[in-house]
Amino acid sequence: MATIEEKATPLVDDQIHRTNRASTASLIRPVDSLPQPSANPASSKGGGGVVVMTVRWWSDSSEDGIVEKGVPWWRRSGGGVDGGNRGGRVVVLAMTIGVDVKYLRLPVMLRAQTRHPLDPLTAAEISVAVATVRAAGATPEVRDSMRFIEVALLEPEKPVVALADAYFFPPFQPSLLPRTKGGPIIPTKLPPRQARLVVYNKKSNETSIWVVELSEVHAVTRGGHHRGRVISSNVVPNVQPPMDAVEYAECEAIVKEFPPFREAMKRRGIEDMDLVMVDPWCVGYHSEADAPNRRLAKPLIFCRTESDCPMENGYARPVEGIYVLVDMQNMVVVEFEDRKLVPLPPADPLRNYTPGETRGGVDRSDVKPLQIIQPEGPSFRVDGHFVQWQKWNFRIGFTPREGLVIYSVAYVDGNRGRRPVAHRLSFVEMVVPYGDPNDPHYRKNAFDAGEDGLGKNAHSLKKGCDCLGYIKYFDAHFTNFTGGVETTENCVCLHEEDHGILWKHQDWRTGLAEDGKIEAEVRLTGILSLGALQPGEVRKYGTTIAPGLYAPVHQHFFVARMDMAVDCKPGEAYNQVVEVNIKVEEPGEVNVHNNAFYAEEKLLRCELEAMRDCDPLSARHWIVSFTLYALCVRNTRNVNRTGQLTGFKLVPGRNCLPLAGTEAKFLRRAAFLRHNLWVTPYAHDEMYPGGEFPNQNPRVGEGLATWVKQNRSLEENDIVLWYVFGVTHIPRLEDWPVMPVDHIGFMLMPHGFFNCSPAVDVPPSSCDSDVKDNGNGNENGNGVVVTKPLQNALLAKL
Repeated sequence: MATIEEKATPLVDDQIHRTNRASTASLIRPVDSLPQPSANPASSKGGGGVVVMTVRWWSDSSEDGIVEKGVPWWRRSGGGVDGGNRGGRVVVLAMTIGVDVKYLRLPVMLRAQTRHPLDPLTAAEISVAVATVRAAGATPEVRDSMRFIEVALLEPEKPVVALADAYFFPPFQPSLLPRTKGGPIIPTKLPPRQARLVVYNKKSNETSIWVVELSEVHAVTRGGHHRGRVISSNVVPNVQPPMDAVEYAECEAIVKEFPPFREAMKRRGIEDMDLVMVDPWCVGYHSEADAPNRRLAKPLIFCRTESDCPMENGYARPVEGIYVLVDMQNMVVVEFEDRKLVPLPPADPLRNYTPGETRGGVDRSDVKPLQIIQPEGPSFRVDGHFVQWQKWNFRIGFTPREGLVIYSVAYVDGNRGRRPVAHRLSFVEMVVPYGDPNDPHYRKNAFDAGEDGLGKNAHSLKKGCDCLGYIKYFDAHFTNFTGGVETTENCVCLHEEDHGILWKHQDWRTGLAEDGKIEAEVRLTGILSLGALQPGEVRKYGTTIAPGLYAPVHQHFFVARMDMAVDCKPGEAYNQVVEVNIKVEEPGEVNVHNNAFYAEEKLLRCELEAMRDCDPLSARHWIVSFTLYALCVRNTRNVNRTGQLTGFKLVPGRNCLPLAGTEAKFLRRAAFLRHNLWVTPYAHDEMYPGGEFPNQNPRVGEGLATWVKQNRSLEENDIVLWYVFGVTHIPRLEDWPVMPVDHIGFMLMPHGFFNCSPAVDVPPSSCDSDVKDNGNGNENGNGVVVTKPLQNALLAKL
């Protein structure tokens, strides 16, 4: 498949475009000759559930490449008679300052750029940003009241990224920048990096957004340090920012100390508060009582048994009938009611998920080791956050809200050079609505990105469990609630995977099958959020899991935001979106055998036309293609050899739509769930489908549903795809005590992007040893050693 590359395109608003172009022009100046990339020394050295987000890159060629330890292996299948086959490799990703440059006639960079404009903020940069904002507080009281919700990189405009990729950082491609009448353009400097901070004032209950410029100061005696300067600060009215883990802990403590709560638990036979678990949930927005003038939470209560199990599953005993409302600003219980005495479910002997002996069972003993060996190392190269894997290259980023972000995806396609596919790919929201109308379950409508943060909840990945083979890890840095910096080590891993046959043909003539794509996969696992039942009670809105215990039905929705750049260089905006449906030909003269069907294309010309839903009966999919101006001959290189427009198609996987009624309260904040596909022209501030602050948001349809009412043109534009995909979960007994992994996702596949299968140049790989059973059934491993070709794929996990 193609690589990810940075594309700088004109902004929709002409005034913004002129300002952006002027600011970019100030960073460059014409000279007589272009610098050679080799002369540029810049380089960088470098209950709840669990969701594993994975992006796979499918290789279409094999190149020797190496460097940092980081991805598993690829296996290729053996050949056939008078034919051939190739193993498909996959590379996998999994979740976790401008300096002046001066050129003489022969350009020499006197001061290397140390951080790419899209690199995640370092721990030092976060500390400086926090200290700069805190120092800007008007009074000591204001400074002491500051709570830091999020500190993230303020991503620059696309022309700045193009400038960095042209002269300062890999891929060192000067052709990314436009040429002027005065000759080639050479950068003089990159602008300083900037941090964007979301700050909550605990005393005033105000949320503000700050922008801090980060300047890198090189001091040899001190090893270098940073300094910051406040660029802007604005109070955002009528919003509540995401909750923080510190608030969760404080909320649990004050609820446990609340005398009426202790009395209610005593009525249920519980006096030891160490057994009680209080899980704060955002209240959402159901009425004016949930308005954001107060910072509110409605906790769910659970209670462990008095067992000696070191990993007691407390979520197996939900406490129902107790209503608690907590003011999270002042940390006080503002409403409390013991509405109904529901007996605690009896201790379920199958509730724990610890090793066999600690849960009264025995672990299986017939699992043999499975080892991934890459004797020559991985096939990818890593330079800072820039990744090259065979013909693909891209940048890895990370934000507290989205987690893994992939930038500048591009494919190096022989004499056609580096061809962009997408500028930015990420998951921007996850919504989990429950289908039980009973209290408290009807309020379970978590916005895991907007109310909490996918990145902030990412875990450290472990070799052998989350990642295999040669692995390159990336750490992630965050701010905590009080402004300190915390680091999640091994938050993202990069490795290669064996992904089966890439292509195979066995015939006495010639032929092949191709496979090249980008696959996005979400793996869902975790503990069910349960409810308690009265003796003899059965709920039709869930599944009885154990005596007195049931799991409500619910759905999981994910939103992928894909800022596309198919065959578009910076400054070009020539993408369009075409919907393809399969039609069955009516019986008649052209279909006398009654077997005909065909693909019918429909151009989606504007935003309101592009609110679309999946239709498996018609094999519906969508194509993002490169369009040409009729008279613009220079763009004919982006047509394939048959004259068709080059493109990539979005192929849906299993999917669903919300099963709630049209007036469901959570759809006020999640109107974007009403369709599987939305398409908008790129706008720098349109990042989150439900708006930036979905927590207690009273505004109906904020975000995507409001933006598309402008009905902006999608023809020959800078296109952003918003793909909404989900799964309906009807719990099973097999999902208890921990749900086995479920898989959902989608694919981006080349559609006329190449002139033929890009996989045909993948050579048969060197063979690895394999053991073939000799028929004796010997358990000691005696057998015949045979060889098996290897293939691989690149995977990144969060």
